[in-house]
Amino acid sequence: MGSQDVLRETTRLASSSALLQIFFRVITFGLNAFTIRYVSKEIIGIVNVRLTLLYSTVVFLAREAFRRACLSGSTRRNWTKTFNLLWLTVPLGICWSVFLGWVWLDILEIPDGNAVPHYQFGVIAFGLSAVVELFGEPFWVLAQVHLFVKLKVIAESLSVICKCILTVILVVLYPHWGLYIFSLAQLLYTSILVMCYTVYFMKFLGSPEATKKSFPVTRVTSILPNLMHDEEFVDWKEARLTWSFFKQSFLKQLLTEGERYVMTFLNVLNFGDQGVYDIVNNLGSLTARFIFLPIEESFYVYFAKVLERGKNIKLQKKDNISMAAAVLELLLKLVLLIGLTITVFGYAYSRLALDFYGGSMLSLGSGPSLLRCYSLYVLLLAVNGVTECFAFASMCKEEVDRYNFVMLALSFIFLCMSYFLTHWQGSIGFILANCFNMGIRITHSVHYIYRYFEGTAYRPLKGLLISPLLIFVYVVSGIVTSISEVFLCCDKGWMARLSHVAVGALCFIATLATIFFTETKLIHFVKTHFFSKYSKEGIKSGE
Repeated sequence: MGSQDVLRETTRLASSSALLQIFFRVITFGLNAFTIRYVSKEIIGIVNVRLTLLYSTVVFLAREAFRRACLSGSTRRNWTKTFNLLWLTVPLGICWSVFLGWVWLDILEIPDGNAVPHYQFGVIAFGLSAVVELFGEPFWVLAQVHLFVKLKVIAESLSVICKCILTVILVVLYPHWGLYIFSLAQLLYTSILVMCYTVYFMKFLGSPEATKKSFPVTRVTSILPNLMHDEEFVDWKEARLTWSFFKQSFLKQLLTEGERYVMTFLNVLNFGDQGVYDIVNNLGSLTARFIFLPIEESFYVYFAKVLERGKNIKLQKKDNISMAAAVLELLLKLVLLIGLTITVFGYAYSRLALDFYGGSMLSLGSGPSLLRCYSLYVLLLAVNGVTECFAFASMCKEEVDRYNFVMLALSFIFLCMSYFLTHWQGSIGFILANCFNMGIRITHSVHYIYRYFEGTAYRPLKGLLISPLLIFVYVVSGIVTSISEVFLCCDKGWMARLSHVAVGALCFIATLATIFFTETKLIHFVKTHFFSKYSKEGIKSGE
């Protein structure tokens, strides 16, 4: 498959993943708004912060390094060794689940049983759900490497829908069940997700379609662990790369979920405040989750396929380097403009969004200030996602190891800043600490990209520059919408709110029009590769 074909499939995967994430977030958005009226904010805090942290920590530490290592390289590999390596995620996940489950039950503060019933069952269920999900890891990697877009969409959509339906039914009929509701829903989610991947490959492998595509695996038993293999059990090159990513992933998890670790282990917020913070945090991260994350995941696969890891840029294929540079430049421009738009308009519409979503419980107090800070954080998150995506896909093992020391320092600084800033500014301190650390990570990745293309004619970092006219439009839009909020605030009735929305809509249309006329190359890239599944066009350097 040529670089153009890989690009088309990758953008198709990113587009489908983005639509899938939009679907997920819309459902979750409605589900949270629904459940907050039936269960206490203490239960929401326990589920969305403490138990979800347990689940995400087990899953991340057990599989993230394996995913990154096994997604790199060609599809023409010794898949038996790759599968053997991936199956190691299950015993690793069991060990992490048992250890962290003990910490959650015996070390951390136990919530009041009257306010949050069945806490012990929740810990066991969320830890078990993480292990169940790891059983699908070999199938997931095989599907991702071969860009099985529909499989991912169907599997994740079906599992989320079933989880939400069960949650709604139990919340309405048995609200006194407490954590039983969310624990059973979580187990159902992971079970259906694994089942979808397993059933699909049971039917696909050995079929005429698989034979026509010369698929490297012919039967499901080939995916299972092969202990009788005559050669080495795993590819040691992949294993060493996995170890490098594992050391890095442990630190990355601290940075990604740092505020939840501080909340959980240092008790800087009570369970009710944690629930409110998490609701605002989820609302603020909507765009990051349904747009930026799919782009980062999909284009990591693209860069890993097109670029040869650790090899000097001058020794690689010129067409591949040219294509990668052009794509990186346009991706940076795309996420930068999306992030700037969220930051500018998020400032003036944070209070209105929270009032609409959760009423005065969220729109009064620190909620609007927290969401405004998160709007700035989303901008940094967007740029960091693409720059680190490229860096991790092209770094050699030694460079990954060196970056581990950077992540170690950032983890320590982040935890310290979170603790002190939270005592100073409350929950807003978490966002400020995240912004600082994200800025440092962006600086490191930008420096790496600059050195990577140094000595060539390619300058992908130009994607971080925008026209003066567009900057002017953003500034004017920010000022106008901020003034509109002052005179048409949430407590002046629905007509005032609608007028405030109308002002924002006009400014937003003006911003989009300016982008359309000033960023023609970006518009062509988006139309060609994100909104056209079967496009024959490509992005060429210098167009």
